[in-house]
Amino acid sequence: MKNNIYAYTLEELQAFFSENNEAKFRASQVYNWLYQKRVNSFAQMNNLSKRALDLLTEHFDIEILTFVLKQESIDGTIKFLFKVRDHHFIEAVLMKHDYGYSVCVSTQIGCKMGCTFCASTIGGVVRNLDSGEIMAQVIEIQKYLDNANERVSSLVLMGSGEPFDNYDNVIKFINLVNNDHTLNIGARHITVSTSGIVPRIYDFADLNLQVTLAISLHATTNTVRSLIMPINRRYPLEELIKAIKYYNDKTKRRVTLEFGLLNDVNDSIAEALRLGDLIKPLLCHVNVIPINDVSERKHKKPSLSRIKQFVETLEKQGINATIRKELGSDIDAACGQLRAKKASLIRRRMYAKRINY
Repeated sequence: MKNNIYAYTLEELQAFFSENNEAKFRASQVYNWLYQKRVNSFAQMNNLSKRALDLLTEHFDIEILTFVLKQESIDGTIKFLFKVRDHHFIEAVLMKHDYGYSVCVSTQIGCKMGCTFCASTIGGVVRNLDSGEIMAQVIEIQKYLDNANERVSSLVLMGSGEPFDNYDNVIKFINLVNNDHTLNIGARHITVSTSGIVPRIYDFADLNLQVTLAISLHATTNTVRSLIMPINRRYPLEELIKAIKYYNDKTKRRVTLEFGLLNDVNDSIAEALRLGDLIKPLLCHVNVIPINDVSERKHKKPSLSRIKQFVETLEKQGINATIRKELGSDIDAACGQLRAKKASLIRRRMYAKRINY
């Protein structure tokens, strides 16, 4: 398999051309074609020498993702399903907000975290996506927006996969997409989410990026959190809260604490009171998330009154909390739902073929 061109920094591409006795400035030309003109093939790069084009064609692949299908919600949210070069599926979501367009990207094919409310974990993890495969999701959606003269203004790394389980590729992607020569998406317009891999929270804090850190909390006791989030068995709440405090102190930035409400599991007033006590020492904001129902999972969304009651209880304790606006609930917009549905369809077709044979 050829190298993924989108995984190369400008400096790495300059080094490639130099090592192959081509001028370094060819890298800037290639970057312009990739990220500003967003071409689909090397043949379109008509200001490069034939030798440079031959080198690119021999060593690199520009067709990283194949479009499979898209689903569009009545609220304007669009979910894209792509096929990667080894024929697995990944998904990305385009969301329209008052402030512009946001894209939610996947960082792995599947997920091994095992959260009991998430479709991404169904079937486990296949492999990590490299930085270029993450970038290619944004590029393909930006090409779609080009037709309307719009642009991607913000990114969230909250799709399928655990970003901090693919840490090096995620950090490289962030640096790539933030670069002036690529899509130049500001660091403060990028959010990376983790289920709580504590050592990586320390590493991320030490980088002191302007990127927003979101942490999936979802429970206030180790007993409940371990039941719905197996990662808690390795990194319990005490260690997680300590890591968040380190991040606050190191970066002077607040974290977003994601709290997905599951009916009769973690949506009580008592849970909201415990949450307030747990996070009072932290610089944070609570994002209360009414979970999407996933047919393969047993959890259900609480009633609207229960959700509002939960948030009001937090606010009475002086906790900054909001309810996440629900987008794309009619198009399998929860992480991994569309990919899981496609994979299930393929399995059924393969089984049917065996039966017919």
